Amino acid sequence: MTTNAHQERPSRNELGRVLMSEGALSSDWAPSFAAVPRASFLPDLIWPFDMKTGQSVAVSRSAEPDLWYGYADSDVPVVTQWDDGQHTGNEPGEVSTSSASMPSVVFRMLKDLAVEPGNRVLEIGTGTGWNAALLAHRLRVENVVTVELDSVVAAEARTALNAFGLPVRVIDRDGLRGYEEGGPYDRIIATCGFRKLPFAWVEQSRPGTVIVAPWGTHYGHGDAVARLVVAGGGERATGPFTGGVEFMKARAQRLSPVVHSDYVNGSSADRDKSSTTISEDDFLGDRFSPQRFAVGLRLRDCVHVVAEKRDGELPVWFYGLTDRSWACVMFRDGDEASVWQSGPRRLWGEAEAAYRWWAEKGKPGYERFGLTVTAEGQSAWVDDPTDSWPL
Repeated sequence: MTTNAHQERPSRNELGRVLMSEGALSSDWAPSFAAVPRASFLPDLIWPFDMKTGQSVAVSRSAEPDLWYGYADSDVPVVTQWDDGQHTGNEPGEVSTSSASMPSVVFRMLKDLAVEPGNRVLEIGTGTGWNAALLAHRLRVENVVTVELDSVVAAEARTALNAFGLPVRVIDRDGLRGYEEGGPYDRIIATCGFRKLPFAWVEQSRPGTVIVAPWGTHYGHGDAVARLVVAGGGERATGPFTGGVEFMKARAQRLSPVVHSDYVNGSSADRDKSSTTISEDDFLGDRFSPQRFAVGLRLRDCVHVVAEKRDGELPVWFYGLTDRSWACVMFRDGDEASVWQSGPRRLWGEAEAAYRWWAEKGKPGYERFGLTVTAEGQSAWVDDPTDSWPL
């Protein structure tokens, strides 16, 4: 296995201390963190997310090595590809399509996976190859197989893994199909966001297999980490969520951007106006508040978009995915919010009902929600898997 002086960088050691103190890096994964640096799997040109500016910035290792390694050793996500590889130049592209996740997220998900010696693991979404390398260091190379849809990304990861001395088998294919030839698996982990988990993964698992994957609804871009266990003879996988995250979506399940003008025209004749007593803070919370996730579980076939707040007013738009229904709630500081709705569905009415349902349930966090996957589809639940509803 390749080693180099960069593994002993003070910034890297500090990152390890921070991850341990925050509970992200468990003691059983600490040796792999120490032995397998993220920097060994990043390309020369990266676009880390700058927490101060809220923007992705281009950094070249050859031009700015200290800054490059500083970001590599920071708990920030790092974009490594834009626009499915069609992007050129140093400026950020339109849509980030491959990345190295925040180390804290990586190790929390690996902790959720609860690997044991000898486990055979399937990874969906190779990306840079760092996650596969961590698994291979812990479990041995022959026990890990990773699948990547993008052939260029797969080739770069394969090169990095081989150069590092952990030649994990990288398969070029759609991860929705899994990789039956390498199964059955004891653990499956996905490193991209899904809106529907494929039953093929369950079919390629042993009874008791743990599946860890970011999952969410089209209501918003956010995800939550689902930790499912394959039950019985492999007829289903079910389990709770462990926390909110945000991942790039599996390409086959990405939603095309909503075009506002397709829904809203200049006429006000076909829209209803009302008001709501729900406040901005109560309805939205922060970026990873559980109420957004909860509303998405109940409000099907709908996208919401939070616009920019100006002069104390914040518009939140709702767009139907099966028709041209739309709604807008205008939250105002210190005043009651106004609501406009149009179309066959009353989307704000549905959103408000979903929020009040969450409140009546005691405002559950992610860990009280769960997901069940069967050959027939998906269902969600709160507290009790037997009391679920279809998604």
